[in-house]
Amino acid sequence: MPKKTLCSTATTTHYAVCMAAIDIAGYVAELKDHAVDHGFHVHDERHFIETYSLRQMWEVDLHPEAGCGGPLDLHMSLEVDPRVLLAFEDMLVELTEDDEPRDEYEFPLLFTWGMPPLPNGPDLLRLAIDLAGIGGLELPLETSAIDSFNNPTDAAERRLTIVAKRDVSLARVIGGEEMQCDAFDKCLAVSNYLLDNADSWLED
Repeated sequence: MPKKTLCSTATTTHYAVCMAAIDIAGYVAELKDHAVDHGFHVHDERHFIETYSLRQMWEVDLHPEAGCGGPLDLHMSLEVDPRVLLAFEDMLVELTEDDEPRDEYEFPLLFTWGMPPLPNGPDLLRLAIDLAGIGGLELPLETSAIDSFNNPTDAAERRLTIVAKRDVSLARVIGGEEMQCDAFDKCLAVSNYLLDNADSWLED
């Protein structure tokens, strides 16, 4: 278990942690490196902090190597709830050197695929069934679509949104065991399926 660093000036029963228990920025950097190892290119990164709640959001834009410049976008986002992080740090401080951290604190990690409007969009039910077979139990996928009409006489253009959610265990993060390798493999398979069908969906 990683060593806890406490402020030496603490003089009350309340503790002060000099450094955060988890280096979130470092973890996101490791996720980006792993994404590259699993066949993705990293194109952009953003970090947002809400000034009132101190909730943070890390966002990374990815593309599969075969789809750079193509119609598919993959957006990875990690939401950091400060209350969860503080509760996890409280738990760490109470542990003895021989104790393992309890695996009950998590951050949500979302993968969101997006494509441009598809003039010849797929059947949503058929697509959901196909993607469920690719993601499996390891990466449950939510598939939705919005049909839009440029003109009343035009055929509908379908815009797809596919979302997968993973729970990031903070206990596994500090143990260096939460690199999401299986998730990235599944994400690449989903991305390749969408790319393989994109041309036919984009045909007028």
